[in-house]
Amino acid sequence: MLLAATSPLGVLPLALDGESVAETGGGGVLAIVSVVSIAIGYVILFALWRYVFSAKAKAKRGEPPD
Repeated sequence: MLLAATSPLGVLPLALDGESVAETGGGGVLAIVSVVSIAIGYVILFALWRYVFSAKAKAKRGEPPD
């Protein structure tokens, strides 16, 4: 089982309930969920950088810039 999961030739993308996408034919929904989750991740990373790690945020807190 572990060998099949790590082999690039034997890997089928898994849906959220554990069934493979090739068996169910629901690849479109999985692709949309993947794109939306990646986009949300980028928004969270941008907000974190903007409000915590940027020079403007550090200046607002009174910390010296790097």
